[in-house]
This record gives sequence, C-alpha cells and structure tokens, in this order.
Amino acid sequence: MVMKLLFLQYIYNLSDIKVIEEANCNLAFLWFLGLNPEDKLPDASLLAKFRTQRMQDITLDEVLSEIVRQCVENGIIKGDALTVDATHIEANCTKKVPERIMKHLAKRIFKGLEADNGAVPESINTDIPDYTQIEDHKEAKAVMKNYLEEAIASSKEYAGTKTKEAISEAEEILSDEKFILQKGLRSLSDKDARVGNKSKTQQFYGYKAEYTMTADERIITAIDVHTGEYVDGKEFSTLLEKTIKTGGKDLG
Repeated sequence: MVMKLLFLQYIYNLSDIKVIEEANCNLAFLWFLGLNPEDKLPDASLLAKFRTQRMQDITLDEVLSEIVRQCVENGIIKGDALTVDATHIEANCTKKVPERIMKHLAKRIFKGLEADNGAVPESINTDIPDYTQIEDHKEAKAVMKNYLEEAIASSKEYAGTKTKEAISEAEEILSDEKFILQKGLRSLSDKDARVGNKSKTQQFYGYKAEYTMTADERIITAIDVHTGEYVDGKEFSTLLEKTIKTGGKDLG
C-alpha cells in the first residue's frame, strides 16, 4: 500500500501530507489502494520513514521485477512477445559552451588554491580571458583551452587536497575529445548527461531510457538508463535477461 501511495505521490506531484489527505476523500485513489472509504490510512510520516529506511535496501529494478512477476503469476501477462523502445530524457540543467565550462573549471582551481594556501599564489595568472569578445568560436575555444591547461600546470606546485580535486576534474573533462566538439559534457551540475541524437538533424542533452514491454498488454518488463549518446538496442540482451528473471520465460 505504501508503494502505491508513493506512486500516486509521484504521478500527481503531491507532498507526503497532501497525498494522504487526497486519498482520504478521492474514491479513485482508494480503489487503487484497495481500501474502503471507512478504512484508515497511515500517518504521512510513515511515507518518509519508508523511503529513508525500507527503500534503502530495495532497487527500482527489484520493484519492477516483482510487479512483472506478479503479473505473470496472476495471468495478467498472457502474450509471448516483447517490444523494445527508448525515450529521451532532457537533463535538468543549462547547457553551456565549452568556453564557459573551462572558465568555471579555472575558477574552481583558484578556489582550491585559496582553500589550500590561504590565497592564490602571485605567480598564478588569474586573469581569465573574456571569450565572449572573440568572434571566432573555434578561436575562443582554443584560447580558453590553452589558458586552462596553463592554469593547471602552474597550480600543481601549490596544490593541496582541494586544488588537486579541481585539477583532476579539469583534466578529466579536457581528456574527452568530444568535450571541445560540444558533443560531450555540457554542464558541471550534471556531469553524467551527454549529447545524443533524436534524429539526423536534432540533438538533445541528457539520457536515454531503454525498455522492453509486452506487445499485447504493454506492460514494461525491464528498463535501463544510459547517457544520451547510447545507441538504441545495444543492450537488449540485458533487458531480456532481466525480463526472464521476473518469471517471463516465454517472453521474447
């Protein structure tokens, strides 16, 4: 029942208190929860306890697998065919050009130097180029890349723990050839997201959720989330294996 309450909470964007209040007077909610109007609902605080204590040891894969297993066991899933599809998930962040990201990376190094040494050593050039004044985009990227590489090299001599972390982050990002081409990382707030293609002419920045679904009942049996550049269908065998483990041995 608590899992169902959390599902309703997510679907309708409700708080813990609001979903309990709504369930007390919404007959559709009560029907979904398997309750009668006179039945008592749990206190809203139980939802928070369930999320923080019980859900820590349960993955969403396990929740989905159990739902599918019960569907198979109760004869809800009767077909023997699966379909596979993928949906694009836009990252919830602002996409930045490489120049701006490199500017932020340089600033993080300087903050690290301040934290480790009390101040940025005078030998470090903290005068970050104004890339917005450079009309040629390729030139602007080259200027910022050279500046950041020089900042990394000159800072290593004074690097403590914080500076080393900032330098490591900058070096990792610069090592990806796709970064400068604007096909890799585009945000420091979501470093896992990547540029992908919706079509030959349309791109997006985020993730791909690939899933298998029963052809007749259209019940999702397994799902994997990948970064945006993922090629559809590449991990179908993994999804099929997850589906079989739920009890859907005859599917696929």
